[in-house]
Amino acid sequence: MSVEFFTAHETILNQALDAANARGYWSPFSEMPSPRVYGETANDEAKSSFEAQRGKSFSGLNAGTNALAVNEVSPFDGALGISYPKASVEALIASSTEAWKTWRRAGPRAWVGVSMEILHHLNRASFEIAYAVQHTTGQGFMMAFQAGGPHAQDRGVEAVTYAWQEMSRIPTDTQWIKPQGKNDPITMNKHFSIVPRGIGLVIGCSTFPTWNGYPGLFASLATGNTVIVKPHPSAILPLAITVRIAREVLQEAGFNPDVVMLAVHDAKDNMAQELALRPEVKIIDFTGSSANGNWLEANARQAQVYTEKSGVNQIMIDSAEDLKGVARNIAFSLALYSGQMCTAPQNIYVPAAGIFTAAGHVSFDEVAAAIASSVEKLMSDPSKAVEVTGAIQNEATEARIAQARALGLPVLAESQLLEHPLFPQARVRTPLILRASANDAAIGKEWFGPIAFIVATDSTAQSIAIATKMVQQHGALSLAGYTTDAAVRAEMQDAAEIAGVSLSLNLTGAVFVNQTAAFSDFHGTGANPAANAALSDSAFVANRFRVVQTRWHA
Repeated sequence: MSVEFFTAHETILNQALDAANARGYWSPFSEMPSPRVYGETANDEAKSSFEAQRGKSFSGLNAGTNALAVNEVSPFDGALGISYPKASVEALIASSTEAWKTWRRAGPRAWVGVSMEILHHLNRASFEIAYAVQHTTGQGFMMAFQAGGPHAQDRGVEAVTYAWQEMSRIPTDTQWIKPQGKNDPITMNKHFSIVPRGIGLVIGCSTFPTWNGYPGLFASLATGNTVIVKPHPSAILPLAITVRIAREVLQEAGFNPDVVMLAVHDAKDNMAQELALRPEVKIIDFTGSSANGNWLEANARQAQVYTEKSGVNQIMIDSAEDLKGVARNIAFSLALYSGQMCTAPQNIYVPAAGIFTAAGHVSFDEVAAAIASSVEKLMSDPSKAVEVTGAIQNEATEARIAQARALGLPVLAESQLLEHPLFPQARVRTPLILRASANDAAIGKEWFGPIAFIVATDSTAQSIAIATKMVQQHGALSLAGYTTDAAVRAEMQDAAEIAGVSLSLNLTGAVFVNQTAAFSDFHGTGANPAANAALSDSAFVANRFRVVQTRWHA
């Protein structure tokens, strides 16, 4: 059955290989929630299913000794009240180890085929996943559908594609013949086995549980490892649905469903650390805070650890053809999902003397006012604004707005409370924009959420220098620049390469610095402190397996 899955998805896999090499636009899944693609009743059925799940036990997962009623709270309308089976660390490790005995022998075609089939099933469940993502993360529904569904699935296919590319380079059997002149040649038969490392642990985040979780999940699964998925305690449901579907496909393919397991825990216990330090856990994929990511890198020495952590994302403005277009693009980037994206910009550097535009010289104050007024205009209609901002995922982020306000810096745009027309309880806040100087300490740390600083610098050269140093010291997943000068453009690109961060230049249209596209954009570089890996490249998958050879005389 698993080999049949490979055959069924081989055409898509080959297209994915071509797309990964070309780095152009390609996606196997529709990002629009169209009834023609997903079915006329898919949305209504998923919404009803989500509402029916509230206050109930979630089924279809690995066994647990008791039901854990976690504190999942929708940022839109209150507690979900869903309980999940809770298994001990010992039970999870034992079951995963047992499942690996058969799974590891299945081979690359089976691993890849099953992985692709799971992703196919996940795509059909995109509406169900969307409601789960919306009501655990606070994303607006369209973002929850796209980023939590098809775009996350794209990243999963991308990881499988790179895994297959690396494994398929290794022949299974070959004959080695060495000439010996007048004597008979030396002939050896050789067999090469792809041997997975063992158990992979995926530690999920609270804001993009599927988008950030699928690359590691499928990179490990497609290379023959079993996977324990440990969601963030406040965003379990999206990954619980994922694990349930994965287990259904594994069972259909004839494998022990414990190849993929869910590990749930209360926010106060240390299950993540316990699992991370187990000698059987050989791979860890983590998205979250720098403190936790750094701890994993320093302490989980038995495992190959892939981390995506916090950072300070920045924009450098030197000059612009269309200042209004620049301001609109930046405003949307600041407001999108209330700045709760790992790629959301925070520090915006503008020379204190102002910049040149197609309309002439523009002062610093005018540039700052253009950005602030664009944010206010974007937020002026609450019914539309809430679809951009979504809701604040947790109270700590909302409290951070007050902490930034208390810095005493001049306010360029105040953070306003908006009332969501469908969810009156929702925590919806517009971006807070503050004016800062280059030597203000506040700009040297991450302010996760809808908080930004427009920073006056001595010059574009200083803007570039500060941005470079900030990436090197604190990390970043995005960097943007605006300039009409070819020499400055080259300086910005050189700085980005030195600092090891992806650069976006002169974005004024419908593409924003927050966004990365699977099969084209590398998310993260692994070259600065914000992430030690890139999603996805060969380095992200190649160390999840090893090659063991057997040789004998022919």
